[in-house]
Amino acid sequence: MPKQQMQLENNTEVLEKIQEPTRYKVILLNDDYTTQEFVMEILQSIFHKNLEESLNLMLQIHHNGKGVCGVYPYDIAETKAMQVRKKAKENEFPLRAILEKV
Repeated sequence: MPKQQMQLENNTEVLEKIQEPTRYKVILLNDDYTTQEFVMEILQSIFHKNLEESLNLMLQIHHNGKGVCGVYPYDIAETKAMQVRKKAKENEFPLRAILEKV
């Protein structure tokens, strides 16, 4: 775990533990209604995957039932999952994104 030193006014050194934020996987779940093209659009627009990455991940989701789109600190992971749910709802797809602690 990284440590950072701080100088106090009386020249006493204090070691502070800096803890990395807990990270979460954003996982897309397969369903029978969401199109593969829409999943690829989500992967490209929200998770910034290129065409090849989005195609491979979409196929993984399709064949395995789920796929990890990225690993982020909680706030970012929750925001991305919320963006997926919002865009899916706007396009009338039941696509789900869940979080899983790393």
